[in-house]
Amino acid sequence: MGKSSPSDIESRTDNARAPQSFYPPMSKPWFPWLMPTFVIVNVAAFVYTMYINNCPATTGRHRCVFPSLGRFSFQPLSQNPLFGPSTKTLELMGGLEWILVVKEGEGWRLISCIWLHAGVIHLLTNMISLLFIGIRLEQEFGFLKVGLVYVISGFGGSLLSSLTLRSSISVGASGALFGMLGAMLSELITNWTIYANKVIGEGMRRRILFW
Repeated sequence: MGKSSPSDIESRTDNARAPQSFYPPMSKPWFPWLMPTFVIVNVAAFVYTMYINNCPATTGRHRCVFPSLGRFSFQPLSQNPLFGPSTKTLELMGGLEWILVVKEGEGWRLISCIWLHAGVIHLLTNMISLLFIGIRLEQEFGFLKVGLVYVISGFGGSLLSSLTLRSSISVGASGALFGMLGAMLSELITNWTIYANKVIGEGMRRRILFW
């Protein structure tokens, strides 16, 4: 038998040390643009709502919160503790109110209320959550699927609100966010083996490299 050359020995050694793949190759992530666009739309809708609200003209400048903001100043905290517009303005802008949907046939409010927020605190909480959850999902599944989940979940949340909150106005993207959170948890549970094997494979790769 002939002797193996040093290059053959080195090649076999490298092959022996190569980590075994425990999970299928990940597809190239989508570029997330829809979720940031939704954030911009929500922020723009809130700014326009505050412009329409015009607290100094409707409530009195001395009663508004941060009156230096002019017509963008907030309603008194006794009326809206979330630093936002009045209930009347939210209704005017398309807030969800059960009697208007059922009695007046204004079904469009089931969608329009998703893009409105009761105040700055409400807006910031939802938008941070949307970026944290939505961008991850959009990178994985693309804008079309995630956009459908957002709108359908928001619509479902509006239906639920109209059945349970009949004496108040409902606004916000909480229903859409809960739907996306459910989608994220479902994806995690479904692909748990892949993620677990990925962690194991990465650990073995590091052990082999330092062997």
